[in-house]
Amino acid sequence: MKAAVFHGPGDVRIEEVPEPTPAAGEVKLRVLACSMCGTDLKIFRSGHFRIAPPRVMGHEIAGEIVEIGAGVQGWALGDRVQVIAAIPDGTCEECTRGHQTVCLNQESMGYQYEGGFAEFMVVPPSVLAVDGMNRIPEGVGADEASVTEPLACVLNGQELAGVGPGDVVAVFGAGPIGCLHVRLARSRGAARIIMIEVNRDRLQLAADLVHPDDTVCAEDGDIIEQVRKLTDGRGVDVVITATAAGPAQEQGLQIAAPRARISFFGGLPKDKPTITLDSNLVHYRELTIVGANGSSPAHNARALELIASGEVPVKDLISVRLPLERVLDGLDIVAKGEAIKVTIEP
Repeated sequence: MKAAVFHGPGDVRIEEVPEPTPAAGEVKLRVLACSMCGTDLKIFRSGHFRIAPPRVMGHEIAGEIVEIGAGVQGWALGDRVQVIAAIPDGTCEECTRGHQTVCLNQESMGYQYEGGFAEFMVVPPSVLAVDGMNRIPEGVGADEASVTEPLACVLNGQELAGVGPGDVVAVFGAGPIGCLHVRLARSRGAARIIMIEVNRDRLQLAADLVHPDDTVCAEDGDIIEQVRKLTDGRGVDVVITATAAGPAQEQGLQIAAPRARISFFGGLPKDKPTITLDSNLVHYRELTIVGANGSSPAHNARALELIASGEVPVKDLISVRLPLERVLDGLDIVAKGEAIKVTIEP
């Protein structure tokens, strides 16, 4: 079969590899759609310490069951399914405390296991053990289902930040994650959503799709002053930094209203992981800063429900669909920010 195989930084090849056969406890899928994200681009450029090449990439997976290994119950040939990306072990101290997103022994599809940029793939027993494979509801396309995992991560972030009715929410970043944050915040009852971006074209592309109440572009002047003007000087109730940029985190603190919650959703580059934080802002405004690390199996199940119900539409966010042979073109489009979401359809 054909697959996109990571051999090292800057070296991803479309090549013929053996078609997998499911062992006991495994399920084999024909991949229907596997979406791309910034993490795929990071892996392509720099690799990852948890990936031992060669490895089939891709972790935003939707497929159809074509073979079932011995001992697997509750599934049938032809079932369309969505697969989690981050796999908690379910037994470590954090998992037993209900904190699966920070599992001490987490594994991932496309990292320790072959991913979804392939014609076929195997879902390992560790995924099934934590209820990490979800049936795709009728009426939901495989392309939409492949956006479940990033939406699940967004859901985790907004739950931690307590986004709810009446909130004024500022989202830094107009990429696919920023767009999902806008849509999810709207579904959770946010009263006003401000999308902030440094690139005007990207901001316009995103705003035309997800319709935030206001947009702020760095090209128009100081971001902090623009947000203060929009909010009559108060600031916002929730800040979400859906971008891997330290300045966004610093600016986010400056636009936070009293008692605001700030989600450092996007991790910073490993070679520049620090920011300057005015701790007096946190102290006197009684601010709460939270992180957000991936998603749990339960987040994935709920995210798929949000897509199926229409509460969080995602189909229109997929602006580029490519065959497996064009994975490298897809990575280039992601790198240039020329699309909101790129999906590979083998």
